[in-house]
Amino acid sequence: MYFKLPDGLLDKTRVRCTICKAEFRYHRSSSSLAYHLRAKHPNESTSTGPRQSTLQEYGACGRITKNVREKLTNSLVVWIAKNCRPVSIVEDDGLREVIRAASGDECYNLPSRGTIVSRLHTLYGDQTAQQCSKLVQVRNVALTGDHWTSVNNDNYLGVMAHFIDNDWTMQLFALTVSKTEERHYAEACADHFLNVANEWEIKNKVTTLGTDSARNMVAAARLLPFEHMPCMAHILQRTVTVSLNDSAFERALAKCRKIVGHFKHSPANAQELKAQQAAHGHQTEPVVQDVPTRWNSTLEMIKRIQRNKSGLTTILTQQNSKVTMLTDQELDRLQKLEELLEPCRYVTELLGGERCVSCSMVLPALCHLFRIMEPSDDDPVYVLRFKKVFTTDLAQRRDSSNLTWLKIATALDPRFKDLKCLSKDERREVWASVHDLLMAETDAHQPSVQTTQEPSPKKSKMSISLLGSPDSDTEEEEDAIDCCLNLYKAESKIDIGECPLQWWLKREGAHARLAPIARKYLSTPATTVPCERLFSLSGHIIQKKCASLSSDNVNRIVCLSNWLSAKKD
Repeated sequence: MYFKLPDGLLDKTRVRCTICKAEFRYHRSSSSLAYHLRAKHPNESTSTGPRQSTLQEYGACGRITKNVREKLTNSLVVWIAKNCRPVSIVEDDGLREVIRAASGDECYNLPSRGTIVSRLHTLYGDQTAQQCSKLVQVRNVALTGDHWTSVNNDNYLGVMAHFIDNDWTMQLFALTVSKTEERHYAEACADHFLNVANEWEIKNKVTTLGTDSARNMVAAARLLPFEHMPCMAHILQRTVTVSLNDSAFERALAKCRKIVGHFKHSPANAQELKAQQAAHGHQTEPVVQDVPTRWNSTLEMIKRIQRNKSGLTTILTQQNSKVTMLTDQELDRLQKLEELLEPCRYVTELLGGERCVSCSMVLPALCHLFRIMEPSDDDPVYVLRFKKVFTTDLAQRRDSSNLTWLKIATALDPRFKDLKCLSKDERREVWASVHDLLMAETDAHQPSVQTTQEPSPKKSKMSISLLGSPDSDTEEEEDAIDCCLNLYKAESKIDIGECPLQWWLKREGAHARLAPIARKYLSTPATTVPCERLFSLSGHIIQKKCASLSSDNVNRIVCLSNWLSAKKD
């Protein structure tokens, strides 16, 4: 219906039906008009067109519902925990405006800090229960631990659990990031690890404790009822440091550090380097300084200087700087050092994997390094000296590590079970150790004899002789274990690129006795790298944000970040 417009003028006393064009008189009431629609146009009677919204409808238009608001709050909590954001971010006006624009609700307000903290506690409790349920289902758990100091000079101890689940999948997650107040004496460190194991109720399941080679951590491990597994990455990098001290490479490395400092401390010089890189068609990259505690940083410093030597030479020559470019002889020495350090970088990264079996790769990897460091007739004197210092120091550190555990782990990895990295005598000792482990495993699962049973009737001498002596049972068990070991040895070795856990998943039934031992030994990590990554989950965000958080909230947020990120993987 609409008002009639005779000669272009509006007549509010008459209306016309938009459907049949019939005309009606209008007396400020729509009753007759509605009757006409119901009588003549019943199918169209509900289509009365747009109408003005009521006050209640207008207020509800564009507003977030209660359920959506709840989901949004929970999403904010997960985001804060997963990305280690400060709780105070909910007071950020910019974030509020972003959510208002995205939701269309101009009246939306972010939840309070108290609400976020309360939800974080709830989320932490729920996730803790899920992690506990995983630990309940496994027999053996390996621990790694590392200390870390925040920008506020507060010290924290991070501890992670590593295990292989029933599906032969490597699992690892953070147990705690607890603040420590006292000095790091061995007794205090040992107490911290025990408290963590007791809190998670895994003290009787812990097999190994992985730490760096600091004296207090090594001494703490001796006080604990767990096997100690020193971090092989720390050992290797320490050997590199010792080998470089007082070597013929030191002068060239000192010169490299001056060159890097010249460009790192001057934005203008750094900009000139970018221009030279673009002119030579090279990738734009800054030079990097080597840091003793940053693994492989010396190698990276050398590589970048070698890649940008033409640009660096041009700039230093034009500036007539006191910092001089490396000579051809020094560049040649650095090239040889790069060839020596590159295998060390490869082994460090190989052993530092999180979800791959690494403990069994230690001895083959070290054997590979020893072969590379063998003297050659073409080696200059300074290279021979480096190789000698390197192999001597690495051999000493290798012998002081947990060799027994490493050898057994290597034997139970189908990639290295031929034990080519060991001598023949050592191979026999390893298989004898595995044999003893199988015997212990068998004895542990034998049912205990009930002493409360009624005495059995006396047997005749003939029946006793027919039943055989107890020694015959032991001999049969020995034969069964030998058969088990021989069956495993007869299996074909798999390629180094294949996953040993998938191999065990498919053959667990065929090697039922050996599988629990393999699960125990292969779950031990070779390094503490995963634990150290706890404190660098999002670059250095944790270090910057933890300075303003309480120790309990640091523990919750860092652990939640680790747990929630693992779910995504």
